[in-house]
Amino acid sequence: MTEQWKDGADGVEALDGDGLSEDAAQRHRRDGAAIAASSGGTGEPGAGNALRIAAAASGDALARTAGETAGAPERTLPETIGEACLRAASMLKERDIMEPRNNAELLLLHVLGLDRAALLRDWRDPFPAERRATWEALLARKAAGEPVQYLIGEQWFYGLPFAVTPAVLIPRPETELLVEAVLEAADRLWPEAAGAAAPGQAGVADGAGGMALCEQAVPGGAAADDRVPTVVDVGTGSGAIGVTLAALRPGWRVCASDLSPDALAVARANAARHGAAARMTFVQGDLLGPFARPRPEALDEAAGDGVAGLRIDVLVSNPPYIPAGDIAGLQPEVRDHEPRLALDGGDDGLTPYRRMAEQLARLSAMPRIVGFELGIGQAEAVADLLRGIGAWREVRIIPDYAGIDRHVLAIE
Repeated sequence: MTEQWKDGADGVEALDGDGLSEDAAQRHRRDGAAIAASSGGTGEPGAGNALRIAAAASGDALARTAGETAGAPERTLPETIGEACLRAASMLKERDIMEPRNNAELLLLHVLGLDRAALLRDWRDPFPAERRATWEALLARKAAGEPVQYLIGEQWFYGLPFAVTPAVLIPRPETELLVEAVLEAADRLWPEAAGAAAPGQAGVADGAGGMALCEQAVPGGAAADDRVPTVVDVGTGSGAIGVTLAALRPGWRVCASDLSPDALAVARANAARHGAAARMTFVQGDLLGPFARPRPEALDEAAGDGVAGLRIDVLVSNPPYIPAGDIAGLQPEVRDHEPRLALDGGDDGLTPYRRMAEQLARLSAMPRIVGFELGIGQAEAVADLLRGIGAWREVRIIPDYAGIDRHVLAIE
């Protein structure tokens, strides 16, 4: 028996091979009985009995057919994209995953290759069968606690998409405020470099495709062009800060450093993605160590890295700042999946700041701007570190979107 399907006001109704539902078959059985009853008054001997038999048989057959249909396994329509999203959000919520609906939507957009407008447009379409296995596999990993950014390989920052892997910290929205503060302060000190092109600067490419910042490291600390700032992003990770600054200010010279070679590979890829690679240099090293003035006995060794003795005009950093003892209590997505190297700030979380404060004296000149991101309750301590150096006219604390003191900015 071939089944058909009909959309009704109350949903989808199963029909038998003649297009009759169970209710319709019951109505036909009653009609057959009525016909049989009325045929008894025709006056034709035997006709009534024959008609009654035929009508009853017809009604019974229809009823039996409807019963067979009703007893058959229930047919379900294919799951729609919207239903898949809601099911995933419900499952993630049961697993205590934060922002379950947002996580489900991000995964869905990635798997289906859609943007949010297209997701709304296709909400009632059947979920593509060829994407089902990928969707279920990623959903299971998300339910197990993996950050969605690592699963889809991307996080947006300051209006730009950044590739992210487990080798780098996932950029946070509050770090955008540090970028904003550095841009504002630097544009006041170097107004000619605030436009789309550097004044009179063609740029010198090194072997790795970045600007040769060693060309700017001049004896005595004088920059090749004082109208253009040299910016160093220490602990760049994905390159979120350094690449964003280079993309927004093409006239700036930007260097990004990190202790992790895997992180630097991600940052380089993001620089290329946003057209900034030719104006950036990437350096592997620990905090400000690679930029210190070379010691006389180490001149030959320092000459090879290209940045020893570089005059840094703007120093910006979002270093590890979580106290080592607090890492075990972090949200599992962070604790179990993001790189510990980018989280562990020592016993009290302030070790990187103390070390950089000490290393500043070994630079060829004191940066005119220093911008740090920090953890909860650390702002005053870091601000006091910078005030104690006495090199800046203003040291201020900047709160994040939640009102937490999140950044310290020192300005000449």
